[in-house]
Amino acid sequence: MRRVLVFLAAAAVMVMSAGLFTSCGGERLHIFNWAVYTPQSVIEAFEREYGVRVIYSEFTSNEEMLARLMAGGGRGFDIVFPSGDYVAIMIRQGMLARLDHSLMPNLVNIDPAVLAKAHYDPTMQYSVPYFFGAAGIAVNTAMVPDFERSINIFSRTDLNDGHIRRMTMLDDPRQVIGDALNYLGFSVNSRNPAEIAAARDHINTHWRPNLVRFDAETFGTGFANGDFWVVQAWAETVFAEIADNPQLMRDTEFFIPPGASSFTDNMVILRGSRNIELAHKFINFIHRPDIYAMFVDEFGLPSTVNIPARRYTRVTPWYTVEDMALTGEIQDDVGPAMAYYTDAWFSIRVGN
Repeated sequence: MRRVLVFLAAAAVMVMSAGLFTSCGGERLHIFNWAVYTPQSVIEAFEREYGVRVIYSEFTSNEEMLARLMAGGGRGFDIVFPSGDYVAIMIRQGMLARLDHSLMPNLVNIDPAVLAKAHYDPTMQYSVPYFFGAAGIAVNTAMVPDFERSINIFSRTDLNDGHIRRMTMLDDPRQVIGDALNYLGFSVNSRNPAEIAAARDHINTHWRPNLVRFDAETFGTGFANGDFWVVQAWAETVFAEIADNPQLMRDTEFFIPPGASSFTDNMVILRGSRNIELAHKFINFIHRPDIYAMFVDEFGLPSTVNIPARRYTRVTPWYTVEDMALTGEIQDDVGPAMAYYTDAWFSIRVGN
């Protein structure tokens, strides 16, 4: 899900306890995770089983996560959930503990096809895949009954009357620029400044004029209340916002654009963790098939990472494992070429 340090939002990290705990004392596991990404039911099940307390803190972007950790604000965290390109950065920075596979027998449940895409750590020396997915597009079909099922939906000028606009794209430079690169026939991991500039120009000319804004935080709420009719989105966020609205659930179509870039979010243990063994237990617990099924069912997601969990799921997902097979490249760390993306994103955000 998400990128670039220079555009880090200044929003404070929300810190919350995970709910009702069976143990007020004993060990504590400190988790730093994406907002709306691990169900409270899963956290509480882990606490009950091991008689521990989980302290759960949230971030809204990889940039926010890394900036806080590198600034020293992440002292005391045990487990963090970075995307694959940020795993690569954290490995290079020496931030991660090497994992002990003997403490995590449930790793056998992970789909080899997901590991084959994990170029940053294919043997899970430092990271374990949590979810393999892609940004999709949610459409309110009551308001937009006919539409092209591609990223080019954002070129729809009829959803922009000059005063009221009804579409948003994610406030995520690698995602949005990557979508434009893919649409133009380039790699989503391009390091070519001319290609990145072409993607920038396409966004500024064809997509940006039709958007309310680039939005990674309120698109779910805006879609749920009818302000937005088409949103580039993480499925779990939209699902959480509209789950209590049966009519909108029926009217919503969520699709993954063909060739869309994919991501793998991961669980890693920080090198400074004071609860190494308990952190391993948590990762192993997540990949117990019934627990993993609880996670994906909560958000209407497919069990893309854990194969046996597919037999335990009860909820029809927004998209399928087969849909993910149609996605394109996984977003990788582009190294120094990130400066080209940063410059392009600045141009896009200021509108020139």
